[in-house]
Amino acid sequence: MAVIAQKDVKGAMDTSKYVRYTSEQVEALERVYSECPKPSSLRRQQLIRECPILSNIEPKQIKVWFQNRRCREKQRKEASRLQTVNRKLTAMNKLLMEENDRLQKQVSQLVYENGYMRQQLQNASVATTDTSCESVVTSGQHQHNPTPQHPPRDASPAGLLSIAEETLAEFLSKATGTAVDWVQMPGMKPGPDSIGIVAISHSCSGVAARACGLVGLEPTKIAEILKDRPSWLRDCRCLDVLTPFPTGNGGTIELLYMQTYAPTTLASARDFWTLRYTTVLEDGSLVVCERSLSGAQGGPSIAPAQHFVRAEMLPSGYLIRPCEGGGSIIHIVDHMDLEPWSVPEVLRPLYESSTVLAQKMTIAALRRIRQIAQEVTGEVVFGWGRQPAVLRTFSQRLSRGFNEAVNGFTDDGWSLMGNDGMEDVTIAINSSPSKLLGSQVNSSNGLTAVGGGILCAKASMLLQNVPPALLVRFLREHRSEWADCNIDAYSAAALKASPYSVPGSRAGGFSGSQVILPLAHTVEHEEFLEVIKLEGHGLTQEEAVLSRDMFLLQLCSGIDENAAGACAQLVFAPIDESFADDAPLLPSGFRVIPLDSRTDGTSGPNRTLDLASALEVGSAGTRTSGDSGANSFNLRSVLTIAFQFTYENHLRENVASMARQYVRSVVASVQRVAMALAPSRLSSHVGPRLPPGTPEALTLARWICQSYRFLLGVELLRADCEASESVLKLLWHHSDAIVCCSLKSLPVFTFANQAGLDMLETTLVALQDISLDKILDENGRKSLCSDFAQIMQQGYAYLPAGICVSSMGRPVSYDRAVAWKVLNDADSTHCMVFMFMNWSFM
Repeated sequence: MAVIAQKDVKGAMDTSKYVRYTSEQVEALERVYSECPKPSSLRRQQLIRECPILSNIEPKQIKVWFQNRRCREKQRKEASRLQTVNRKLTAMNKLLMEENDRLQKQVSQLVYENGYMRQQLQNASVATTDTSCESVVTSGQHQHNPTPQHPPRDASPAGLLSIAEETLAEFLSKATGTAVDWVQMPGMKPGPDSIGIVAISHSCSGVAARACGLVGLEPTKIAEILKDRPSWLRDCRCLDVLTPFPTGNGGTIELLYMQTYAPTTLASARDFWTLRYTTVLEDGSLVVCERSLSGAQGGPSIAPAQHFVRAEMLPSGYLIRPCEGGGSIIHIVDHMDLEPWSVPEVLRPLYESSTVLAQKMTIAALRRIRQIAQEVTGEVVFGWGRQPAVLRTFSQRLSRGFNEAVNGFTDDGWSLMGNDGMEDVTIAINSSPSKLLGSQVNSSNGLTAVGGGILCAKASMLLQNVPPALLVRFLREHRSEWADCNIDAYSAAALKASPYSVPGSRAGGFSGSQVILPLAHTVEHEEFLEVIKLEGHGLTQEEAVLSRDMFLLQLCSGIDENAAGACAQLVFAPIDESFADDAPLLPSGFRVIPLDSRTDGTSGPNRTLDLASALEVGSAGTRTSGDSGANSFNLRSVLTIAFQFTYENHLRENVASMARQYVRSVVASVQRVAMALAPSRLSSHVGPRLPPGTPEALTLARWICQSYRFLLGVELLRADCEASESVLKLLWHHSDAIVCCSLKSLPVFTFANQAGLDMLETTLVALQDISLDKILDENGRKSLCSDFAQIMQQGYAYLPAGICVSSMGRPVSYDRAVAWKVLNDADSTHCMVFMFMNWSFM
């Protein structure tokens, strides 16, 4: 009979005896462990009663068995984790050694070229008086690096295979060789937990980016994912495989036609006509390489589509090598000529920046396969019981719908309406929504039943000195600064069978609160999918009976301020409470694209979105004389806004007028926010924003400090500061979170210092929308209720460590808190102050 020996912990100290379990006893204990790894004392006693085979074992011994079993499980998980880390480090070490070898080759080549150029310069200086020698030198320089001449090739399999083999050789020289001078992309450092090694071209024709990394998927699965470009490249409108055929060496050649969206309304979309070659190398590596077909290479040709500009893909692709122990090492190269001459000069940085290409295409590909790899292993947890594929489809549909609205292709049914004499807002209509939305449109939503269509109001504008990530973060977190609840209600109701009447737009008409419900996020948190709950809104007072919560499905991306060249985007669409997988989506939103890749002078990632402090300070000292900040920092970006609405045919003109007015009000609001957030309003030597310098704020700061000193007998700030402005400044920059709330039946916050705003993740404008009971958890509310009488009688109370919740729903822990009354000059109670010490996000 098989037995398992286990040492009793207490017995080991006393008699050194072992408790032996039979296989049947171990099996019974394992069954319980799988259901409850840490059973209570009552559960262990119940187990002994229910299992006769355990009757001869004492409860203490069973307790020790479960302790040891949990310890073994923890050790097993830790060993598995360490093995995984070891495999990652081994593969990363191999990758870094290869990268080091490539860099050494590049250094050798540069040394050789440097010596060659020195020799040429010496020869030129010696022969300056001999024109014949000069001509020899010049002719020699022209003969160096001659332009390659390719023999003409036809569209036969042999001709295409010749192009494919040449593409493969050029791609490999970029992926692992020195064909391109690669430099590390700003902000991308290699490591076991990083996305990989990302580099951009230093000087080459077109724009190019390269990435290498470790992915926990097999090479064939990676190739399958990356070949399906529309599923991960948000700019890809379509990818048609026109002519696939196998080659004699076991590879596959495909002729592809691809269309990509334009990022703004100010530029034309691009299309590509390419050859893609898939093959396996002698060392077992899988290669997928691609290049454009043009007259220079020979082969078949196809004319660009109407309203598209033909761009060129230079040899690019994926080199995927299997790793020992599973997973793959992948090299990605993207090299393109996007024809920047065809766009307005102000937008050319978008088409001439390798950093932008890296963010939009190269890093996006690497992130997608890493995301799927973690989904396969179960490391990613998604909300609302949705499958990862469903949530990825929602993200893709939101992004695609917004791109369709921005571009307005005629083959999707879009056409332009006449303007109202001003060309700041473009109105496009689509009278065939079934052509645009496809299977999403059915008779239940009213579009096809009553006869109508979709209207899109869009505009683009240039922004100066405001980081895109910062602006989009503000628009996401503070909808009340720009949205109109009437328009939201109309959009939510318009997809139903009985839409509301067309409302009038008013700036800043958002009167309710929003709740952000997280749904999913990517592994590196660069993209969020969430549901926005707009609580209790009606269109008019007469329709108050119809007032109810509204829901938006929202996609937010690019809000990392340290990601150079990243596009920041906020796209949302009204959804029904049922949130069906096939629900129709009509996306609207914002896209902010940086036109300069410079990152100097940008604010840090923890900068508070404090609109009020920028708008109200005035002459209080936060704005410097002159524009020295603007001169030292000149970040430009282009903002594109697109809002979509449904309409009935007889109301089309009314909806168009409403949409035009609404977009103009949104543009004005965004301009106001952008001006407030622009770092150029601050001196380049000033760090965080200073608080509002109003007399009320100065007086409140003095009352807070005086009351703290009077009630608690100690100084809140340094004792040597006397001027009210110094008191306010020190209070504003105090390391602990200090917030003031009113003494009403439902206390609301009226003031907070910088740390308080950071903890609550809000601004001075939105602070008054937050009530005290919303941030405290149940224990915090009970503690406050029990201590409230003491605060009012004694004047202060110390509160124990606890947890509160920010306005964004994130839990915040603090070590201790103190609450005290604020007394005015007449010794009357003005408000209550809370100071949360050593707080941090959990």
